[in-house]
Amino acid sequence: MLDDRKLEVLRAIVRDFVSTNEPVGSKALAERYQLGVSPATVRNDMAALEDEGYITQPHTSAGRIPTDRGYRLFVDKLSTVKPLSPAERRAIQNFLEGAVDLDDVVRRTVRLLAQLTRQVAVVQYPSLSRSGVRHVELVQISPTRLLLVLITDTGRVEQRVVELAVVLAEDAVTDLRNTFNSRLMGRRLIDAPATIADLPESTPPHLRPVVTTIISVVLETLVDKPEERVVLAGTANLTRSALDFPHTIRPVLEALEEQVVLLKLLGEAHDPTTVLVRIGAENRHAGLRSTSVVSVGYGAGDTALAGLGVLGPTRMDYPGTMAAVRAVARYVGELLASA
Repeated sequence: MLDDRKLEVLRAIVRDFVSTNEPVGSKALAERYQLGVSPATVRNDMAALEDEGYITQPHTSAGRIPTDRGYRLFVDKLSTVKPLSPAERRAIQNFLEGAVDLDDVVRRTVRLLAQLTRQVAVVQYPSLSRSGVRHVELVQISPTRLLLVLITDTGRVEQRVVELAVVLAEDAVTDLRNTFNSRLMGRRLIDAPATIADLPESTPPHLRPVVTTIISVVLETLVDKPEERVVLAGTANLTRSALDFPHTIRPVLEALEEQVVLLKLLGEAHDPTTVLVRIGAENRHAGLRSTSVVSVGYGAGDTALAGLGVLGPTRMDYPGTMAAVRAVARYVGELLASA
């Protein structure tokens, strides 16, 4: 464990290097920050920090820069996350409240995150399995064909065509619509199979084949798992940080093209109240070992419907980025809850 003075020196090194992208020397630290000790003492503290692996010297006769371990300790010791200004909070709220549907919410969210943090933003669509049913609509589009529309409490709309082996009267379609809504409205989609499994047994014999077919289509909709979708924005922001990827940025760009990789980036973001930070080698994908990922779950209350976050170089403004990610997630959750 570091004593308070060495921890303060580490904080100063991180802040200075993030700001300037230049190795930090003891004299510069003593001049720029009110550390209350001489440059010689700062130099001794920096030597101790280097011995313990928190900072390193990139080349001879240079200052020091933080290591992944140094960034990790810096993040773990953050007493508070830098709050957003009232203007920033209003901008987030106004920008997101203009959304007209779920797709628009996701598009606006990912653009907003990229602009606020100047990093690559990644947003996962709300998980269908964690959503609830707001309404089931059955629309007759021909005597033997129905359109099933499943509307969730997160604003998702899933549509499937149901092919029937019999001709249905209009009043039968109305009865079926009411039957399915009575079973499914307000229920979580993950509970849907058990909720409607016995419907054929309680349906008049002539409608049982139709009910069985509709149930099959509902279950297929859930099995398709359309929640496995992510969108990203701000990839061009990585070019601002070319110096942070001295060898090549290609592995990072290749990783961002993989849908599975993006989903895994957000896979641990299950809690809307906890911002997760993965630094450097903590990222499992080899192509992302030169980056940091800041993510959090979003949803109503303490229940996460999906995750969102940003990815950038390890030389990142962690307090500001964490604040932006948390604030945007909170507003998105509130927006979906009130939709």
